[in-house]
Amino acid sequence: MKTIIWHSLSPSQHTTLLARPALADAAALREQTLQIIEQTRAQGDAALIALTQKYDGVTLTPETLRVEASTLAAAAEKITTAAKQAIDHAFDNITTFHQAQVPMPVRVEIQAGIWCSKAPRPIARVGLYIPGGTAILLSTVLMLGVPAQLAGCEQRVLCTPPNQSGDVDPHILYAAQRCGITQIFKAGGAQAVAAMAYGTDTVPKVDKIFGPGNAWVTQAKLLVAQDPQGAAFDLPAGPSEVMVIADSSANPAFVAADLLSQAEHGVDSQAICVCTSTAQAENIAAAVDAQLATLPRQAIAAQALQHSSIIVVEDVSQAISIANDYAAEHLILQLDNAEQWMEAITAAGSVFLGHFAPESVGDYASGTNHVLPTYGYAKNYSGLSVSDFMTQITFQSLTAKGLQQLSHTVETLAEIEGLAAHQRAVSLRCDCIAAQDADLPATEKTI
Repeated sequence: MKTIIWHSLSPSQHTTLLARPALADAAALREQTLQIIEQTRAQGDAALIALTQKYDGVTLTPETLRVEASTLAAAAEKITTAAKQAIDHAFDNITTFHQAQVPMPVRVEIQAGIWCSKAPRPIARVGLYIPGGTAILLSTVLMLGVPAQLAGCEQRVLCTPPNQSGDVDPHILYAAQRCGITQIFKAGGAQAVAAMAYGTDTVPKVDKIFGPGNAWVTQAKLLVAQDPQGAAFDLPAGPSEVMVIADSSANPAFVAADLLSQAEHGVDSQAICVCTSTAQAENIAAAVDAQLATLPRQAIAAQALQHSSIIVVEDVSQAISIANDYAAEHLILQLDNAEQWMEAITAAGSVFLGHFAPESVGDYASGTNHVLPTYGYAKNYSGLSVSDFMTQITFQSLTAKGLQQLSHTVETLAEIEGLAAHQRAVSLRCDCIAAQDADLPATEKTI
């Protein structure tokens, strides 16, 4: 990793240094993705089968697109006891944290005779996308499945690419079982997004699609969300990234391990370290080199490190400022008394405080969600939560007296905006109330 002295750079060079790896050509990517969506929408299951053969090298049939109930039930017998215990432990922790996030109804008496309330409702049909490719991301099943289950979504459809044997890894199936998911389909990429957005003979249509993925998956989610007949999407979740802030108390080996834990995700991942001395930067760089040499995914991590760097700053305060500008998916503070900087952090997907909070725990089992905004979107998006699987409906109820007390305000505002029907909807009711009041004793009148 290259080492950069922050104060030696100009503002424009600062921007260049913090730039994410360039995405594939946007116009070409959009056109290719749109073609896949249109093919899937027009041909349904036949497109899924053809595109799975083309991109995954796996031959499926309409009968094998869906994971059979018997295969799902047998998953627990195909994995080790240790694996089941680990998945169960992670499931319990994620459930505990997300259970506390379930939105509660709100009811407020605004003024006499006027009540406003807000009530959560589960999204009826949700699609959960689990990436495949070079890793078995069973943890993402839990990160999507747990909040969907807690929200009460009636239909939960899971799509994930098949392995070279044409199957879905039993660890993924076991995790899905823990989340109560029974509709699992062997489809990946933009075609899986299209299948969930529009439905096929086999894959049900959903109302909103969740989950991270490559550039084609992300582009497909954006495109189907623009179509009223398609499906909404959760958040921009692209290539993984991490920023580690380290002071003199940080263990270089810990820092290196955290940087490489993101670099090994993919060649388009980014890992940035911000530290407070050149000596610490040298130690961290040496630790990265030493650990990189032992990684099974060394080639992938090495490519990711080509667009990663170690930045030397004057103090922690400057490092936090850089972090807020970068808005990392994962921000790790390997600092003494890391908690004292919590209030200063304004833009990050998920933050890991102290020397014993590696990003890995958030990826798997601490309880927080690992589906997070990337590419700087943490400035205006949050990580996935239970509320993302729900809508919030507002209600209002008024008595006759409540309407009369509010009528002048509403009629005045409607008149200013030139919306006579709005004004009339109030005045007609108030005239009716007044007519009824005319026949009542003074003690029983509305006003």
